[in-house]
Amino acid sequence: MNTLENKVAVVTGVGSGIGKAIALAFADQGAFLGIGDIDENLLSKTKDELKNKTKNVTSLKTDVSDEEQVKKLINQTVNDHGKLDIIVNNVSVAIGGYPITDMSNDDWQKIIGINFSSVFYGCKHSIPHLKNNKGGSIINIASVQAHNPLPGWAAYAGIKGGVISMTRNIASEFGPLNIRANTISPGTIATEMVNQVVEEDGTGTLMEDFILMHPIGRIGKPSEIAATAVFLASDGGAFANGEDFRIDGGLVITPRTRPGAGSHSKE
Repeated sequence: MNTLENKVAVVTGVGSGIGKAIALAFADQGAFLGIGDIDENLLSKTKDELKNKTKNVTSLKTDVSDEEQVKKLINQTVNDHGKLDIIVNNVSVAIGGYPITDMSNDDWQKIIGINFSSVFYGCKHSIPHLKNNKGGSIINIASVQAHNPLPGWAAYAGIKGGVISMTRNIASEFGPLNIRANTISPGTIATEMVNQVVEEDGTGTLMEDFILMHPIGRIGKPSEIAATAVFLASDGGAFANGEDFRIDGGLVITPRTRPGAGSHSKE
């Protein structure tokens, strides 16, 4: 059973990682797609992979920090496929790993534009089409950083918290129009972005630390986030609205230490 049969979805940041996994999973479930990424080479590679699953793909180079480019991707998708059922605002850039006092204004503006303004633009320009469609699903990718502090990531965490708050407000305001809005907060996922953070850290132990933060004993896979996105996009998620789905292997429920630290046999 294809749970997204004949549904039309826009997914941003499909060149790699979570965005790519979501686009592929949506195609597997029968969706028509509008995809965007700032890297034309990676975007083309994803489109080629999607050709094995669906011929119904609109593809545009998209800088999500530019409102007009986000609007163009959404409108072109609707023009090509006749409607819009789903949008996934996925793009993020990892800027951090050091005290907020060391962050330049250029980096602050960059992370706001890519991680936060992009979500605003995606919601702003998709909602009119979702209204015309008599409903739909907005899925915004947040982060467990919005829930659990991690030294060096105050700006990133603050923005992801803003994504969750904005999404909840959209869910409340537009829910009566059958437009559902939810966030997914991934734990540490095996993506190029995480590899970049590990490399830039330079200690050689950060990946081990990431694994130890998750009681399940490993970091996550992009496909595991994509599975949640499929649920939220489908009719199976029709009563989910204004929620944050933490798909984190238990990270949020665990202190940022080695699981079991401080617990020992009473002897």
